[in-house]
Amino acid sequence: MAVKVYIVYYSLYGHVETLAEEIKKGADSVEGVEAKLWQVAETLPDEVLSKMRAPPKSDVPIINPNELSEAEGFVFGFPTRFGMMAAQFKAFLDATGGLWKTQQLAGKPAGIFYSTSSQGGGQETTALTAITQLVHHGMLFVPIGYTFGAGMFEMEELKGGSPYGAGTYAGDGSRQPTKLELEQAFHQGKHIATITKKLKEAA
Repeated sequence: MAVKVYIVYYSLYGHVETLAEEIKKGADSVEGVEAKLWQVAETLPDEVLSKMRAPPKSDVPIINPNELSEAEGFVFGFPTRFGMMAAQFKAFLDATGGLWKTQQLAGKPAGIFYSTSSQGGGQETTALTAITQLVHHGMLFVPIGYTFGAGMFEMEELKGGSPYGAGTYAGDGSRQPTKLELEQAFHQGKHIATITKKLKEAA
């Protein structure tokens, strides 16, 4: 049986989704791991999305909170809102009370990735405040630390992400994840998939 890693995300303008796709590639590169992309449900009405000039959602399936129990590991992604995860993803996690009650996610590894509009927009606070969600489920937070090597110390170009997880800067929305940011996302997927597989085999 393949080890299942779910990449679950919310993306408004596509930046987080682009990172998610690269994280999936990284997770799939680990033998014996099957990665799957999921997005959480939108909570904003179409009228508001239209005024925000948000593009149409992709055909990545919408996850039901209870489907989290099927996976052995996770990578959760979202844009930031005032230094914390977007409300859409918080609403999704708020609906996982049944899984919490039965402790179905306890002991499972999970990582975090994110997008902010600026350098001071919450690259680290978004991850830090999101960890509380994992803690209450008894999940194991898996940061990338400095395992990305030289890419973590890049100073010549603007790069999102941190030891907490992969990240990107969206700016006014026109900036897209760079080659280096995508490489970091690939690394995160591979890193978490490797750890998830080790934990599954040890069990």
